Amino acid sequence: MHSAASSPAPGWLVEPDDANDLVLSVWPASAGRDEAGSLQLGGVGAGDIVHQYGTPVMVIDESEVRSRARALRTAFERAASEHATTARVYYAGKALLSTEIVRWVMDEGLNVDVCTGGELEVALAAGADASRLGFHGNNKSVAELARAVGAGVGTIIVDSAIEIERLAALTSRTGTVQRVMVRVNSGVHAETHDFLATAHEDQKFGFPLGEAPAIVARIREIPGLTFVGLHCHIGSQIFGVAGFRESASRLLDVHQELLAGGDIPQLNLGGGFGIAYTRVDDPTPIAELAEGIVAAVAEGCAARGIPVPALSFEPGRAIVGNAGVTLYEVGTIKDVTLDAGTRRYVSVDGGMSDNARTALYGAQYSARLASRVGGGPPVLVRVVGRHCESGDIVVDHEYLPADVTPGDLLAVPATGAYCAPLSSNYNHVPRPPIVAVRDGASRVIVRGESMRDLLARDAGIQL
Repeated sequence: MHSAASSPAPGWLVEPDDANDLVLSVWPASAGRDEAGSLQLGGVGAGDIVHQYGTPVMVIDESEVRSRARALRTAFERAASEHATTARVYYAGKALLSTEIVRWVMDEGLNVDVCTGGELEVALAAGADASRLGFHGNNKSVAELARAVGAGVGTIIVDSAIEIERLAALTSRTGTVQRVMVRVNSGVHAETHDFLATAHEDQKFGFPLGEAPAIVARIREIPGLTFVGLHCHIGSQIFGVAGFRESASRLLDVHQELLAGGDIPQLNLGGGFGIAYTRVDDPTPIAELAEGIVAAVAEGCAARGIPVPALSFEPGRAIVGNAGVTLYEVGTIKDVTLDAGTRRYVSVDGGMSDNARTALYGAQYSARLASRVGGGPPVLVRVVGRHCESGDIVVDHEYLPADVTPGDLLAVPATGAYCAPLSSNYNHVPRPPIVAVRDGASRVIVRGESMRDLLARDAGIQL
């Protein structure tokens, strides 16, 4: 055991009794170990996955994605029905997007949010009903807006006055009518990393709440646009309902004012629901979130004497985050002596090219041996990648068995959200495949890159 006075471990990190345990809140529900100690995901062994697809590899549990999507939809629909309204859940595609994932969440009754022309094309290629798509983004091009309007996208969330005029010109030229929401900043800041917080006044998204009446008045003047409601997103990885309650109260003040100019059928309160990345994380249960947020809106409407609008929510991480596990192979190990003790550096064959979140946000992750059950007492480790950066850290602080050794497979859970979308080819490292598992079977849903793929982009090479 390491004493607090002699260990470089942070205060929040709990040394486990068993450094092979799998904390249920962090892993997919299907995660476990077979009799030999190998990690199993969706009924498929980690060794079998690696043998077939190599490392690194992101594994996504299809049943976990589906069950979380279904649970979110059910929770918000039930909460809304108790207050005589309806709720719609959009999957925030920026968390992790592929044609298969679009099909999974839509099969479970969710709509899908996209925020670039590329994400829109993925959703359409998946066969998505365009009327069930929402289109976000602070800098949508004329071409992207034209594609969205032409495809029949259900709702475009406008983010600037320029965008409104672009849509006015497009709808006038094509004779179409486009439903729009207005993204506003409520001024409520969820307690999260500054780069993730998206309700500050001094940031690129949306309009200050005080400008909403003038913006909505302009939209209502345009024959080709139909204003359907306000939209606000207060941040990411949020625990509790307090921030949502306060944001909803501020939005309802403006919503009430805008009702004088016409009906407003919807109110979108965004997403950002937190998940567990480590054993100390305690995310708010989805049913509690849904009940608390919807009740806050209903109470606010009752106090103002206005009808409760239809509600929309946009979770992404809460659906795919814990469904994803990345498998690596351990390459080298070294112990570094520090004033406060010793830290073991465990290097793996991936890194910030497949998970940039630790470097970008100081995100914390967990890790476990995947190929076997390790022996010896827990030792403090830092899991690092293969890139030429001192900040190339995958897992900043973790305990692993003392006998971790080169050739071991290492699993990092809760990598389903934002890891693949943020991946890169830094140091000319190919991006890994995404492999779906379900009921004992696996299949590639996003192909990994080869060295040939990387070289093919270099115009100075003849292949």
